[in-house]
Amino acid sequence: MTSRIPRDSRLRLVRPRPLAAAPQAMTQRRPRRAAPRPPEGTPARSELARMARAGLADAARVARWADSALGRGSATADGKATLSDATAERAARELGLTPAEVRADWDTARLAGLVEVHGDSARPGWRLRAWNRDDSAVLRGWVALFDAWSLAYPEPAGQEPAAVAEVISAMPQVLSVLQLSAGPVPVAQLLDLLEQRVTELRTERCEVPYGPRLEPGTPQPPEAAPVPDAAADTPLAPLLDWALHALASVGALTCGDGHATLTPLGSWAVWVKLEQICVAAQSPAGNIEQPAEDMLRGCARLRPNAARAEYRAWLAARPVGSAVTELIDAARGEDALLRGLAFDALRVVGAPAEPDVRAVVDEPTLRPYALLWLAEHDGADPEDAHHVLTRREATWLWVDTAAAVADHGEAPLLVRHLESAVQPTVPALLDEVRAVGHPRTVQVLVALAAAHPDPALAKAVRRAAFQVHTGG
Repeated sequence: MTSRIPRDSRLRLVRPRPLAAAPQAMTQRRPRRAAPRPPEGTPARSELARMARAGLADAARVARWADSALGRGSATADGKATLSDATAERAARELGLTPAEVRADWDTARLAGLVEVHGDSARPGWRLRAWNRDDSAVLRGWVALFDAWSLAYPEPAGQEPAAVAEVISAMPQVLSVLQLSAGPVPVAQLLDLLEQRVTELRTERCEVPYGPRLEPGTPQPPEAAPVPDAAADTPLAPLLDWALHALASVGALTCGDGHATLTPLGSWAVWVKLEQICVAAQSPAGNIEQPAEDMLRGCARLRPNAARAEYRAWLAARPVGSAVTELIDAARGEDALLRGLAFDALRVVGAPAEPDVRAVVDEPTLRPYALLWLAEHDGADPEDAHHVLTRREATWLWVDTAAAVADHGEAPLLVRHLESAVQPTVPALLDEVRAVGHPRTVQVLVALAAAHPDPALAKAVRRAAFQVHTGG
């Protein structure tokens, strides 16, 4: 009997479907949460973006100057984003500013993501490229500056670092009260609230004594004198004054006559943060407290929209930097399914993940995923993003995806995956799969041979698996 499918039959070139898109039971459909609306009186997004552009105009001006005058040349002196003296003086001459003003605007541009510093060189951030046409990019830049308010305005000299950290941790509650009040709030009332919150933080702090544990009946050593807590004796009024002025410096609030009032931008930003907390509290599948690997495994059973909702909830519950690190660490594991899902979650993160994704481009296991992520981030159509891959990278990705299907999917899905290969014929595919050196090549070929209904093709695939196994 001869095969109904010729050995050298052309393979249909179709874009592989993500595994999370596989049809699932209808019982997994969940009602969509209605899109939240800002509080009444909040300006339209276009007006908020206009305010943000006005507040960041000087920073954008310095960022554009650096882009045109320096390109990707040296801009910093210490590799820590500090503008070099020569660059600051040159910018001051050309922009009609003082070096101190240039440095302040540079720091603001860096915190808002208008410039990105890598070592001793700087390059324009993606937000600067979209500054005049994308209101969302502008608002994200301003919110990034708002999040970094404690870095934008130096704390008073001589303050206890632990007390400063406690005040920074307590300020979200102070800001939420300002937002809910929707008007001026006496600073004295904010100070009472700050003191209460700092006291709660100190009470919640778990201090576990370290040292050898004595057996019952052993005489207890004399107790050492208690070490005074310098932070507990630090008055909070000067630190509250610093925090309010720091928030005022980024345009989040105004201070005067013993009262503080959120600006429209500040009120909107606090509302956005409160909404993120609400989203985190309504994790669709209950994976919010799980580490990245377990969260991704839970999302493998969800439809794409439900998975993205779970990613958003999981991300909202933790700092972006640590979340991105967790996702990339999960992608480095042996499970190919988690690798693909981790980069889907990084797509939800968006621009803040770009530096970390670029940093793994040279890792062979992650390179194809990172290149596709960067291409889509730079504006490529997802349907065409695969063109950034070389033939070898595309083949490696095909094997990696096949490994995920073999481990977690069904036989028909593995057979359909054969159609997504870039090679025009099965023999060409097998030759290049053998040459690419993926560690799961043998298992993938064996699974494909067992799943494919055509005996002749299955025999060819088994022969290729044997040759890879024996090194032939």
